[in-house]
Amino acid sequence: MKVILQADIKGVGKKNEIINASDGYARNFLFPKKLAVEANSANMSKLKAENDSKQYKKSIEKEEAQKVAEKMSKIMLTIEVKSGTNGKVFGGVSAKEISENLEKQHGIKVDKKKIELKETIKVLGMQTVDIKLFEGIVGKIKVNVVPAK
Repeated sequence: MKVILQADIKGVGKKNEIINASDGYARNFLFPKKLAVEANSANMSKLKAENDSKQYKKSIEKEEAQKVAEKMSKIMLTIEVKSGTNGKVFGGVSAKEISENLEKQHGIKVDKKKIELKETIKVLGMQTVDIKLFEGIVGKIKVNVVPAK
């Protein structure tokens, strides 16, 4: 019997996946626990509509991410930090600070986890930082670390 899974089931399949299950397993376990529904035409069309909706939302998010990436390529983010006389930064500029300053200065909200920094920026001057915006879309931003006045 073909069924559409309503939840992830270890060893069986993922949510919204169509699988072949034995009649007894489907009727006695999957259906009563609402883990699956029968793969009839009504449920299949509902699943197709759901998948189309997800695909449409994903395409809109991708377009927005591309626009933000273009906008980011023109941005120069300036961050003031305390530093020593030799240009060494006290502490360092973290992804969190970059995220906060990007929102304050340019109004672009980016999660700090999406900012790719191998380690904190510990020198004054210009750095290029990559920001993952979407699957396959990476925005590049120039960060200028200057000494505080």
